[in-house]
Order: sequence, then C-alpha cells, then structure tokens
Amino acid sequence: MKFYLAPMEGLTGYVYRNAYHALFPAMDKYFTPFISPSQKRGMRTREKKDVAPENNLGMYTVPQLMANRSEPFLEVVRILHGLGYQEINLNLGCPSPTVVTKGKGAGFLDEPRLLDRFFNEVFKHMEGEPALRDIRLSVKSRLGISFSDEFPDILKVFNAHPLSEIILHPRVQEDFYNNRPDLCAFAYALVNSEHPICYNGNLFSKNDYQKFIKEFPDTPAVMLGRGILANPALLMDIQNKQGLTLSMLKEYHNLLYKGYQGEMNGERDVLFKMKELWFYIGALFPDANKELKKIKKSNHYMEYEAAVNSIFSQYEIYTDITF
Repeated sequence: MKFYLAPMEGLTGYVYRNAYHALFPAMDKYFTPFISPSQKRGMRTREKKDVAPENNLGMYTVPQLMANRSEPFLEVVRILHGLGYQEINLNLGCPSPTVVTKGKGAGFLDEPRLLDRFFNEVFKHMEGEPALRDIRLSVKSRLGISFSDEFPDILKVFNAHPLSEIILHPRVQEDFYNNRPDLCAFAYALVNSEHPICYNGNLFSKNDYQKFIKEFPDTPAVMLGRGILANPALLMDIQNKQGLTLSMLKEYHNLLYKGYQGEMNGERDVLFKMKELWFYIGALFPDANKELKKIKKSNHYMEYEAAVNSIFSQYEIYTDITF
C-alpha cells in the first residue's frame, strides 16, 4: 500500500510538508496545493516558492495544477520540468463555487468533451517535445457535478488517455465534504479503470482505514488529507507503530509555529495559519472548548501561546476523530 499526502489549499504548503516529513513516517508522494497557471505570469511568487527544489528536499513532491486550457497548463509544466519534476497532477476535484463557475477543478467534469480535447492537446504537445515525453500526468477527480452516474462518461475520457494514475474522491461536486463517499462508484472505478486508482476520502483513523482496506484489499494507494492534518501520527497508527503522544504533538506544533514565523510577516498572518491548523488538531481535545475558543480569538502571540500551553498541560489526546 502506498500513502499520499493530499493537497489542501492554504494548509499543506512546503512549511507544513517539511514539518510533517521531519517528524513522521514519509509519505510515498506529497501533493502540493494547486497552482493556477496564467497566460501572462505563469506562476505566482508564492507558488514558485512552494515548488522550489530547496523547499522539497528528500520528498517525492507532485505539483498540482488547476487549469482548463492547454497552453498555460503546458507553460507551467515546462517550468516544473526545468525544476526537475517528473510528475504533474491535474486538479479535477476542487468543489469551490468560485472555481467551478470558471469551469476549473470539479467544474471541468461537467464538460467531458472539452476535457477530452484538453487531454488530446496536452498529450500531443508532450509527445512532440522530447523534454516532456517522460513526464507523468495524473488526475485528482470527483465523480461529477451532481450525480455519481456522471462518472462512467468521465472515466471513458480518462481511459482514452495515457494518464499515470487517478486519485478518486468518490463524492460529487455538490457534496463538497458532506454525505459519505460513494464506495459503489469507487468499486466501479477499480474494475473499469485502465489506470491505477488511489482512494481519497474520510480516512480519519486507523479503524476507518482498516474498514476500507477490508472492503477494497486490492487498492494500490490511499490519500490522507483531513485525517493526517488532525492526527499527524495517523500513518504510524495504520502501520501499527507508536501512536500520537503529547510530546510528539508539541514538537510538531512548535516546528510549524517556528516555520511560519520564519516565512511570514506579522503576527496576524502567522496566527491565521495556526488557527487553520487548530481547526483540525482541536479535534484531538474534545474537552478543551474554552481554550480552543481563546485560540480562535487570539490576536497576539502571547494570547495564542497561553491558550496552547493550557491545552497541552491539561488535556489528554483523543484520536478517535471524525469530521
């Protein structure tokens, strides 16, 4: 079984990836939050920094791109190839309405004909450019927009092209992260896909993983997202190693806190990042509502640190979590 770190916008940038990689079992692949190619600028400064080789040492990192036009997509692929990347992932799963209305992310799934044309253009250019021939293109996809029965037509498009892998989050766009993943649709994908399938969705605990793998023992890979953000030792649990301890969590927190302070300007920006993290790791402390509210309301390091220290000194960790 291979394990991948999910790309989560604003959360799993290189500071996070490096902190995780330094303290916990290595993922087989680390996917970056999506890069949105632009005809005029290629990549933003922030995006360039996130994929800079020096910020991804020792990790198999896969840049994720969000696009629905081949020209800007290929321009960024060329830049990434120049940085040494050999695999690129196309985001076909983001459910955000601001993304979907532009026909990107999960919105691209609403137009299988246009998606097919996109792949035709991309692979034609990649085959025609010797430097790009060895680049692998994978996709991270949902089942469709409104209904799971949209997926067979989408899978036909995937099967028609030489993709390296399909990472499937078996929800439709309109589900966002509600309802349960459609495991019947995932079973259909395993049987009918011409490409390797990775599962993504609602694996929050060792028990979740064991139930899933019992039903789908032939799944070659799983992607961990919200579960690993909440419990960074989740992969250790799955691999029957030592579970998360308070000392591990403190070290992880402090490494991230220091990393964001070195990367960002001002208390406000750093605390915003840490509050995003606590949205997830707060689930480890179900009885710490008072302190978690103080973290959420904190505007200065002193307030934030006092609330965090109070949690770490008073509460035990509870890892049987869900969202």
